[in-house]
Amino acid sequence: MKAKLKRLYKQGGPLAIGTKVIEVLNRVFASTAKNIYFKVTPSGKFDFNGNKLKYYRHNFNLAYQNERTVEIPIATWFLNAQEGASRILEVGNVLRNYGCRIKRDVLDKYDLSRGIINQDVLVFFPKEKYNAIISISTMEHVGWDEPDRDPNKIPAALANLRDNCLLPGGVMMVRLPLGYNPYFDEYLKIGGDVFSEKYFLKRISFANEWQQVQYAEVIESKFGEPYNNANVMFIGIMRN
Repeated sequence: MKAKLKRLYKQGGPLAIGTKVIEVLNRVFASTAKNIYFKVTPSGKFDFNGNKLKYYRHNFNLAYQNERTVEIPIATWFLNAQEGASRILEVGNVLRNYGCRIKRDVLDKYDLSRGIINQDVLVFFPKEKYNAIISISTMEHVGWDEPDRDPNKIPAALANLRDNCLLPGGVMMVRLPLGYNPYFDEYLKIGGDVFSEKYFLKRISFANEWQQVQYAEVIESKFGEPYNNANVMFIGIMRN
């Protein structure tokens, strides 16, 4: 910190330091104002396939400011629909952070928390298959945020979950942002054939409101534009 101040002083004297202080204070004020806004305003509801779901508000990972606000309600809706399913798999250790108590196995290659299955989703072969599989903002990292990028890995991993992890009659729901992994975006453009149903939610306001839209409206969407983080969420369902 002292080194940065000295460098600023050498570059522009007291004026440069004063300008930097004002810049930092403005960022802190904007961030604080945003947090207060999301905490005191009513959460409201959004529509997903005719279901009115309540936006999720939670401090962890600033869920009230990003795509978690719709991801968690949709996950809850999906898991509640699997009542009676004896075996459920979550790919990516996400729901634990939001108090989910539904019994399930969790597959996460990198999370070393107790009880997590640390295997690559591409080559995961469980001894017993699952009635239901769910993944929340995890699969977009497959084949992209890895030392060796591979455009074929994400479709292959999805196919592995379908063919080797899901029971006949089972259902899988995968959610991930568009515009993050170009390999997945291209896979969708050519059909995304592992999914029998494809849905899209688009963020439409600073207030973190979301609306279900058609693929044609969001096909060229970008991650982080015009709002921070995901601007379009893909929800794919596969019934075995």
